[in-house]
Amino acid sequence: MTARVLTGSKEEIARQVASLEDQVRQAIVFIEQPSDASGPPARTIEELFAEMEPHMVQVAGADDSREARYSRLPGE
Repeated sequence: MTARVLTGSKEEIARQVASLEDQVRQAIVFIEQPSDASGPPARTIEELFAEMEPHMVQVAGADDSREARYSRLPGE
């Protein structure tokens, strides 16, 4: 499975999704509300990630430190 980040307006993102050749299994959507929107207060980043936790891949022993993420592997 390949992860892709699509940005733009709703219409632009919908066009990008529609043009993907492979099957789309799931999507995480971030909705930006107007500053005068009446509704629940904005959640913290920690709360957003906690909500997404059930949908994230968990790999035992994976090194997800900043150094590991931004270091090149041999052959890259």
